[in-house]
Amino acid sequence: MLFAGLIVLAIVALMIALASGSADISLEQTLDALRGTAPENTRLLITELRLPRALTAFSVGGLLAVAGVLMQVLLRNPLAEPYILGSSGGAAVAALLAMVFGLGSIIIDLAAFGGAMVATLLVFSIAHGTGSWTPARLLLTGVVLAAGFSAATTLLLALSPEQNLRGMLFWLMGDLSFAFEPGRTLWLLLALVIIGTLAARHLNVLSRGELQAAIVGMPISGFRYLVFGAASLATALSVTTAGVIGFIGLVVPHLVRLVSGSDHRVVLPASALAGGSLLVIADTLARTIMAPRQLPVGALTAMIGVPLFLVLMSRNRESRPVN
Repeated sequence: MLFAGLIVLAIVALMIALASGSADISLEQTLDALRGTAPENTRLLITELRLPRALTAFSVGGLLAVAGVLMQVLLRNPLAEPYILGSSGGAAVAALLAMVFGLGSIIIDLAAFGGAMVATLLVFSIAHGTGSWTPARLLLTGVVLAAGFSAATTLLLALSPEQNLRGMLFWLMGDLSFAFEPGRTLWLLLALVIIGTLAARHLNVLSRGELQAAIVGMPISGFRYLVFGAASLATALSVTTAGVIGFIGLVVPHLVRLVSGSDHRVVLPASALAGGSLLVIADTLARTIMAPRQLPVGALTAMIGVPLFLVLMSRNRESRPVN
């Protein structure tokens, strides 16, 4: 029942995204465009502009939600989210440096991806030290390095030419205006959902603690590396594609667990569907609220995510038993 509802939500969100914009198109015209029977200008608008952007939004939202689930398992912390290990900060610093030097969009994407991966590897190597890392150690290292990346980002913005500032700020707040190649993010999302669902039993065990995992004979160290790599790759590709979009990886897993429980055979694919739908809705609002002017989608996700998170926190506090 949950999956049926989420699939319907995803389809409805995508159809609204295709029909909405500075030029509104009816549902019938949208379906005709998808079938290839609409007038040429309508067909090009739907298939060449809105459909790739909507699919990119769905896949990026799904990746952020899946990364949030994996990070919460890895760190055993319900407040963990995809950017907590500094990947967004590393991507921002690298991408802004590329923008300052006037490099092309391909170089900016490569710089953002490389910066995100280098940041997560740096966090992991520092947290590891001379012994094995712990979730608390990893979390603390990520928070400290994220603060350092934030300071570097502020410095780059202060030193950048004025003509570059608008593009930089939009990228930092999340921007899907130039997201027209959804293939790589869709394929990664599909792969992570399939593999994660198949490995859900291990995720369930690891989320209960390392002692429980050791009792059942699970290879803890190797599996943690895999979870860390998958979450980092999903986060890095999301940041590269659409900039920094917050709250989806934090709020969506909470909502799904509230409805379905903590079994990752349900949580992981349901989070992918819910996260994708949420970002499609937010991007549609960003395109239409002040059309033809577009708002940064990251600001919309924050406006949606903050009230949801506060409601979740208040409900959790009210449901705790009084000693």
